[in-house]
Amino acid sequence: MFIVLFRHGPAGRRDASRWPDDEERPLTPRGEARTLAAARGLRRLVPRGAHVATSPLVRAEQTARLIEGVIQPARLEVLEALAPGGSYRNVVEWLGGLGSDETLVLVGHEPDLGRLAGVLLFGAPRALPLKKAGGCGIEFVGDPTPGEGVLKWFLPPRALRELAGKKRKA
Repeated sequence: MFIVLFRHGPAGRRDASRWPDDEERPLTPRGEARTLAAARGLRRLVPRGAHVATSPLVRAEQTARLIEGVIQPARLEVLEALAPGGSYRNVVEWLGGLGSDETLVLVGHEPDLGRLAGVLLFGAPRALPLKKAGGCGIEFVGDPTPGEGVLKWFLPPRALRELAGKKRKA
């Protein structure tokens, strides 16, 4: 199994007057563009047909939809355990119910994704912080067992955008 942990893209600042429910806070237009560019870089690392699961929050779902448009996943689903404060144990349990030959992209939030990375790599929720629209790839031989994952790559958004061939303006 190959698992990509991908943090949602840049969203608007918390503002209770605009988004009384923070779960509704969306990506900014610039955040959408940067996330799409990072998703294009992700396409070089993830095969088409990968399974995408996302937090139910708007900014994460928007990120997952951008990834969906680029890698054309076999399926995209909402996974409540990827919401902020969700249980990494529930995510690991969910992963265990999938086929061991799956490639997955999990879209979520910090610090939860970083803790999940720690569980998958070290067997304990040690933080491996991910930047917005950045990610890491973790490989397992067979089913995902906490502490048995191998870190294959850890890329900030800028590196993912560069993988896509995006050139920065001077």
